[in-house]
Amino acid sequence: MASSKTPAIWKVSQIHTMRSKWVVAVTFGGFIMWRHDALALWAATGSVSNFILSITLKRVLKQERPFGEVSSGPGMPSSHAQTVFFALVFIIMSVIKWMGLNGATTILGILLVALGSYFSWLRVLLGYHTTSQVIASTIVGSNFAVLWFWAWEAVIFHAYNLNPWVQILLFVGGACYYIGFIFYVFWHYIKGSYFLSILLERLK
Repeated sequence: MASSKTPAIWKVSQIHTMRSKWVVAVTFGGFIMWRHDALALWAATGSVSNFILSITLKRVLKQERPFGEVSSGPGMPSSHAQTVFFALVFIIMSVIKWMGLNGATTILGILLVALGSYFSWLRVLLGYHTTSQVIASTIVGSNFAVLWFWAWEAVIFHAYNLNPWVQILLFVGGACYYIGFIFYVFWHYIKGSYFLSILLERLK
């Protein structure tokens, strides 16, 4: 796979796809800090739930990647593409709800979709996923974002304003849920890192 690409393009593409998760994290984190309210916490909880859905679908579908030597594990769906499109669709819907559908929000939506499409396309370019796997992932992530936002508008928002126990449950439960997920991701990142292998070797 790598031999069909020029070294410069291949290296740049790898850097971009590795940084895509940080771009999404910063964008979504900025949205949460901008809102810093119950909707922001609901969005963060939805992001974690979307990721769990992606991992569950991988284990159920067990569809192989196009190039097994590039990365191990099932290829359907693409967690990157699903996560990216959940975040950008939720942000777009929230901004339109707040500012209305106008020129500014339309341009913002187009830019976010273009950025998300680029990062998702890189997964195909580098051989991590097939085109159909990425397209399916963008559909799942987008639809989950629409359903999650609809749940907020139709159910959670009204219950949150009427019942203080719902407020407590959302903030405490959502915070614990999100913090637990962060520790999970961080541990799995450290567990597979080069630095941990060195540390464990020195402790022997």
